[in-house]
Amino acid sequence: MSFDYEKYSKLMNEFIAQSVDIRKFRDKKLCDNVVPLCRMLRIARLSTDVFGSRISYMSLKEGPYVYFDDGDADEKRFYTSDEHISKNGAATYTAYQRKGETDWSEEEYTQIRTFINQFFIISERAFTIQLAEEIPLHDTEIAVYSLPYFLTTTRMLVAQGTIGNYGAVYFNLRGFSAINHNIGRECANVVLSKFVTGLAEQLKDNECVCRIGSDNFIMLFTKEHLDYVRDYLSGTKVIYGENGEHVNVATYAGYYLIPENTDSPVEIMDRTCTAYQLAKNVAKRPYMFFDDTLLKQQDHIQEIEAMFPDAIANEEFKVFYQPKTQLNDYQMAGAEALCRWFRDGRIIPPGEFIPVLETSKAICTLDFYMLDHVCRDIRRWLDEKREVVKVSVNLSRLHLGDEDLLENILGIIDKHNVPHQYIEIELTETTTDVDFTELKKIVNGLREQNISTSVDDFGMGYSSLNLIRELPWNVLKIDKSFLPTRSENQDPSKLKMLRHIITMSQDLGLECIVEGVETAEQVNLLKECKCFLAQGYYFDKPLPVSEFEHRLDRISAG
Repeated sequence: MSFDYEKYSKLMNEFIAQSVDIRKFRDKKLCDNVVPLCRMLRIARLSTDVFGSRISYMSLKEGPYVYFDDGDADEKRFYTSDEHISKNGAATYTAYQRKGETDWSEEEYTQIRTFINQFFIISERAFTIQLAEEIPLHDTEIAVYSLPYFLTTTRMLVAQGTIGNYGAVYFNLRGFSAINHNIGRECANVVLSKFVTGLAEQLKDNECVCRIGSDNFIMLFTKEHLDYVRDYLSGTKVIYGENGEHVNVATYAGYYLIPENTDSPVEIMDRTCTAYQLAKNVAKRPYMFFDDTLLKQQDHIQEIEAMFPDAIANEEFKVFYQPKTQLNDYQMAGAEALCRWFRDGRIIPPGEFIPVLETSKAICTLDFYMLDHVCRDIRRWLDEKREVVKVSVNLSRLHLGDEDLLENILGIIDKHNVPHQYIEIELTETTTDVDFTELKKIVNGLREQNISTSVDDFGMGYSSLNLIRELPWNVLKIDKSFLPTRSENQDPSKLKMLRHIITMSQDLGLECIVEGVETAEQVNLLKECKCFLAQGYYFDKPLPVSEFEHRLDRISAG
């Protein structure tokens, strides 16, 4: 029997819609909301085990809690989720099959996992609100308010009929883990405190900055102060040392300009959080404003997530290869594997699906799919006696929490009997928001296996110098933002920065390549800077396999 995706999507959308009002998403209401999905997915019992929380979870003590049970669970047939960890604790979710029924299909397993992941996100939000109601109005570490004050103030403004004069913003400090690593935890805490209290110092009555936890905050401000708030959160210098030591602090932020008819503080919080999540995880922008467009974007995200399992199974994702060019002789020196999604007669641009998949482990599935297909191509080219170049394959930072990552990479490469020197693994500089120890372990492990590694988009993160100082990379890919365009050729600062990065990489023994090269002027500039490896549309667009093979054949022909 085929899986009814239409019915599943309808029930999932209803579940999410019913859970928008967090105040109602508690205990009995929660259980009622999951019943239709459990029955459709043939779940006889759904329970969670919670541990490590500071206070009760969903008004319960640590331990198991049953959300749904029809009394017919098969104790020997079940699915248990990976551990879901948050600042509030950790939880695992278990779904049991019914006695006497056939085993779940792969489609059912996939949708059960999706359901449980969504369930965790919603229940975590519910718990965050509950937690907010149980802690003091003032943060205990820095001189700002805590979340209950935000809720209390917004309720008061709603009652007064003045809430329409205000906006709200949910923000998180960008690269704060990297700041911790660079200057130490004690100094980083000083930076956090000074940044937030500096923002709060300019506020008037009923405006407030409230700490939610760690480096996450929500703020209420009058609309006339929007420009000030946006400028401050976009980047502010913070002095933390006696000798003037400082860092520039910026944020990811989600804004909501509150309409006059709003009557729910929780809705305000939820909409700022939605805008923040989309800015940080999907759009990769410093900030976004909540509006109807974001609601459509959420629908798009759900659609991508629903299509992805079938797209993988049907091999709708295709590998395109963009050559890398030597500037001294204009010969191809390698290539980067890029993903293109062919669906229903059209190409879905990477910008539409990659950011969505990067919000979950789905991107890891796609990365391994790409590596497998690249290795399959290389093996065929070798068997056909073609000239083969090194191919770089991108890996998301989400892989870095996987202790089996190195083993999985080697397993794919060796399955196809591909010599290791033909593979290069690219990691973006933004991987610096994970533990350096884990990153270093992976890079060292690949190096020991004669697999090159490159740091992609260099210059876009927050720990560039530490990143190349502490890790044994082979290749440095300079982000195209450092390459002057025709209108910027007279910008001495940008040119100096480019020259400095190229010289520094060469001094460190790193191969240096600049991406995004589009003009002859840029090529000549790179030659002047003694960088002789480039990638971009000036030489080649990403090529389908057949066209790239023609390029390989030209190498063989000399």
